[in-house]
Amino acid sequence: MPLFKARTAAPVDHLPPPGLSLLALELRAPWEFGAVLPAWPVLQRAPLGDGHPVIVFPGLTAGDATTIPLRRYLDSRNYQTSGWGQGLNLGPREGVLEAAKRQLQETAQASGMQVSLVGWSLGGIYARELAKEMPELVRCVVTLGTPFAGPHTSTNAWRIYQFASGRSIERETEHYNLPEAPPVPTTSIFSRSDGVVAWRGSIQAPADHNPHTENIEVIASHFGIGLNPSAWWAVADRLNQRHGPEVPWQPFKRPSLPGLKLVFPDPHRTRH
Repeated sequence: MPLFKARTAAPVDHLPPPGLSLLALELRAPWEFGAVLPAWPVLQRAPLGDGHPVIVFPGLTAGDATTIPLRRYLDSRNYQTSGWGQGLNLGPREGVLEAAKRQLQETAQASGMQVSLVGWSLGGIYARELAKEMPELVRCVVTLGTPFAGPHTSTNAWRIYQFASGRSIERETEHYNLPEAPPVPTTSIFSRSDGVVAWRGSIQAPADHNPHTENIEVIASHFGIGLNPSAWWAVADRLNQRHGPEVPWQPFKRPSLPGLKLVFPDPHRTRH
């Protein structure tokens, strides 16, 4: 069975990539990471986890070094985190997806627990598709700025993907069903000020086969969303979501702690 199943749903059509003004705002990414220090006392008030394992997948042309800050934070919240261990993410080259499957299987077997999958940008595609093929091993999926719902031209990175992977992204995505939600609790964290990915391309549509899907908006850049304190809080909150036949799934609630409500925009406001 192929890792990526044949497409059965079409992505959003005619979705332009972010403009130059938003792309220029990507320069704020270092300041987002710099906000972690003053936000640390509040971040430490996020609920403690139950110790289950979490695999974090990096974005395009990035490696595990870029996810160390997020993983260390999740470690402090009582999770067993690991990177993907395959160097730079240059796309699903030969052997990459098979290695990701083995890692998921070995992690679940070693821990005796289901594994949560967190993916930044392209890494979120891996997380979603692994969960589709091996849902019995996956507790939940959380993606950060992942472009699964739009055409490849809805990002400013598709040419970089083709150059880095040596593959035609248009030809590859013809065989994938990226817009389809995994059959496990799935959260997409996105930003309307993302300068690389059109934010509508990160919106998970309601899924008849899985009512446990949601979208959480944060104020972040694409390059900084994985280093952004508000995104970290949302990830920790979702990983802490209890699950089981007798535990009903609960969608994300904007925190009531002072200041935190301001960094999570009202999800019911008009979308532009």
